[in-house]
Amino acid sequence: MGYPFSAIVGLADLRLALLLNAVSPAIGGVLVRGEKGTAKSTMVRALAALLPEVDVVAGCRFACDPAQPDPACPDGPHEASAPYETRRARLVELPVGATEDRLVGSLDLERALTEGVKAYEPGLLAAAHRGVLYVDEVNLLHDHLVDLLLDAAAMGTCHVEREGVSVRHAARFLLVGTMNPEEGELRPQLLDRFGLTVEVRASRDPGERAEVVRRRLAYEADPAGFAARWREADEELARRIADARALLPRVELPDTELERIARVCAAFEVDGLRADLVTARAAIALAAWHGRDRVTADDVRQAALLALPHRRRRNPFDAPGLDPETLDEALGEPDPDPEPPAGGPGGQDGDRAEGSADHSADHSADHSADHSVEQGADHGAEQGAEPPPGPGAAEQAPVKPGEPFRARLLSVPGVGSGRAGRRSRAETSYGRTVRARRPVQPVTRLHLTGTLRAAAPHQVARGRAPGGGLVLRREDLREAVREGREGNLVLFVVDASGSMGARQRMRAVKGAVLSLLLDAYQRRDKVGLVTFRGSGAEIVLQPTSSVDVAAARLETLPTGGRTPLAAGLLTAHKVLYHEHLRDPRRRPLLVVVTDGRATHGPDPVGEARRAARLLAARRVAGVVVDCETGPVRLGLAQRLAADLGALALRLDELAADALAGLVRGIKDPRDSRRAA
Repeated sequence: MGYPFSAIVGLADLRLALLLNAVSPAIGGVLVRGEKGTAKSTMVRALAALLPEVDVVAGCRFACDPAQPDPACPDGPHEASAPYETRRARLVELPVGATEDRLVGSLDLERALTEGVKAYEPGLLAAAHRGVLYVDEVNLLHDHLVDLLLDAAAMGTCHVEREGVSVRHAARFLLVGTMNPEEGELRPQLLDRFGLTVEVRASRDPGERAEVVRRRLAYEADPAGFAARWREADEELARRIADARALLPRVELPDTELERIARVCAAFEVDGLRADLVTARAAIALAAWHGRDRVTADDVRQAALLALPHRRRRNPFDAPGLDPETLDEALGEPDPDPEPPAGGPGGQDGDRAEGSADHSADHSADHSADHSVEQGADHGAEQGAEPPPGPGAAEQAPVKPGEPFRARLLSVPGVGSGRAGRRSRAETSYGRTVRARRPVQPVTRLHLTGTLRAAAPHQVARGRAPGGGLVLRREDLREAVREGREGNLVLFVVDASGSMGARQRMRAVKGAVLSLLLDAYQRRDKVGLVTFRGSGAEIVLQPTSSVDVAAARLETLPTGGRTPLAAGLLTAHKVLYHEHLRDPRRRPLLVVVTDGRATHGPDPVGEARRAARLLAARRVAGVVVDCETGPVRLGLAQRLAADLGALALRLDELAADALAGLVRGIKDPRDSRRAA
């Protein structure tokens, strides 16, 4: 017995966004962003119980509608008089660890090649057809799966292609994804594919929090009795969804409101036209939900608050949200003669008034929390910098990062097999085919020429197949080995001691690390941050997929004190050890940002060298970013790189443009001979 939808306290915006998608799945689904423990999953599961029942062709694995069966259904074609059954709309949950075959379905290539049978096993997209597909922690799915998922949601169909064998089936569903932003963001291109987005957070009102706990305890004590008390309210919502679906085709979107939508989207400079379409569909669904056959300015405003915030995100350090003042200016004057909406005085019912107030408050808070990276001096410039304080200097105020730049590619040597990404070479499920091998499991990626070469020597003994074709057997099949790119764990170890404390130098250092963080985001890495200063080291950020959090911690990083280099390296060793136990396939890349000095402890240099050799013994790929400046350089960071077995780069060599300039600066020896 599931928790009733009507019994959920608060979360008015999320409630409205889900109901609008239930009325019009063409809106494109809902992305729910928020902290853990805010009833996101409970509400999604409760929604499925409100959806109208569906008629399906009896025995069809793809839930075909008997009134309009899919002509390309793999279980079809279905006769007009085919028997059917009525059942509730399904709720299908996609686990984070799902594979591509689990999502879209799989073809049995062995049977297709050796027996000539097209055997297709449907995936979760087929199971979700005409129901709800719920993806918890959608930001932790690989981009490739998210692309497939959103393509199916947008097109209403699922395509499976395997070595020339193709299957297509309908896949129309209400898509709901949830995520905790602290665990990593979706790329802006993927955010744009979700129709609506809602930010949720637990109420800070003691009375409301107490009511949430009171109802949950009552539900756990007597699920059936609790559901019975809320059954009438849920049935009323279900009737209202059905009525709104019936009214939806008759809702009119006047040109004045369509122009208002276009003005709002243009004012917020969203990319493309998907925002305009989604806002229009959401406004139409809002009118139908409130029993009206004409869209009003109030519908447009509420639709914009749900459809636009996530489309303003241009890079990983932008916070989503809308500026209410900009929204009001873009909306302009209200409709001079709007039809009064249903629901009581003021033209708003409880759902809309509460949702609008909550949303305005939420997005005002989001907007005030927005921060931009301060534009600083060129990275590496040290003219006019303050002299670094002594080893025992007191803590200094945090310095803003310098302007980020496009970083050069730093990668882990060799070929890995970790989670797909964009940094280091790895065996992946996609990419270019590099060789063939005997399969160790059912073949999903056939190496055709390898299979033919394996079968060719046995054709005389096997005899000719009917029609003159090759005779293939299971032992002939060869699997394609593909090479692509993987994401890595990039662990930053940053020297925040007094020797790094000159404002211009620390500004440049933070700008460089920020640039590497942006690069890590684009290459789908996990990141961690360790700093050392004073008498020890601190894990500022445990490894995570959220570079936003890493950037925020970096910006507030203070400096000062002695340089416990050994402590920083040993802390990094501990972090890498524990991460290897959690995910042994994800290879690490250690990035040490320091001037190489070690000044804390009885034998600071010796301890630092021993710590570096401990990391080298674990064969950790590393880069030492040398922050030493000035006319006289001690070369301490170079020695540290040698002990680590790592690449050594100066701070001004991190930019991709600097590397390109270095290559362009190498003159062809023939040029000098020609000049002579």
